[in-house]
Amino acid sequence: MKRKWIVSVVTAALALGALTACGSSKDDSTITVAASATPHAEILEQVKPILEKQGYTLEVTVFSDYVQPNQVVESGEYDANYFQHIPYLDSFNEEHGTHLVNAGGIHYEPFGIYPGTKSDLSTLAEGDVISVPNDTTNEARALLLLQDNGILKLKDGVGLEATVRDIEENPYNVEIQELEAAQVPRVKDESAFVVLNGNYAMEAGFSVSKDAVAYEQSDSEAAQTYVNVIAVKEGNEGKEGIKALVDVLKSDEIKEYINNTYDGGVIPFD
Repeated sequence: MKRKWIVSVVTAALALGALTACGSSKDDSTITVAASATPHAEILEQVKPILEKQGYTLEVTVFSDYVQPNQVVESGEYDANYFQHIPYLDSFNEEHGTHLVNAGGIHYEPFGIYPGTKSDLSTLAEGDVISVPNDTTNEARALLLLQDNGILKLKDGVGLEATVRDIEENPYNVEIQELEAAQVPRVKDESAFVVLNGNYAMEAGFSVSKDAVAYEQSDSEAAQTYVNVIAVKEGNEGKEGIKALVDVLKSDEIKEYINNTYDGGVIPFD
């Protein structure tokens, strides 16, 4: 499927330099959003013409990491971002002293275990490597999924605080390799399996329904907990432009686009 959308990918220098100038001159009819490429920026591209009819110009900039999108919203250079779930947002605020809030839940992306050098969990052998994201909430989510599939056992009660230090039983003696989330799909040829966020799985060409050897079910607590949100600086969630953006993202038209485009890898949040 061809997707026609135009986004600009920026580095830290561009984000903190050129965008400062544009941020100071835009008016309330322009909504600036920092987003991950897939699926967030793609979804936002579908929103643009709908918002345009309502008198708003939506400007989307793609970031390739999980830090800058929050920094530029906290600084006021951007109105909002769309890339993260609530546990990550809460963790980021606590660790960085930022003041970002959820302006609306839009979708969730089932976390999955994907094949690397092996394609069946039953073939796991001692010393096999499984690569997982290393950021606080996503590592816990990956470890919980591995536990749900009998690969390891975590200490009781660790939940969303889980790290590799909380692995209590490792019957296969697998090596859990912790990497920055964007790096995980790049080591699939060196790992028995990789555990991926939905957006990075899609960027790597994986389909949840066709390629994942295991994934979070749509009615699971984890899937509901990790809804991806529009995040704004506290106090801005009531702005008319933000409310319009959220309303369009939750509209039937955008839900239909999501369901028809992502093969179960992205699910609208009601």
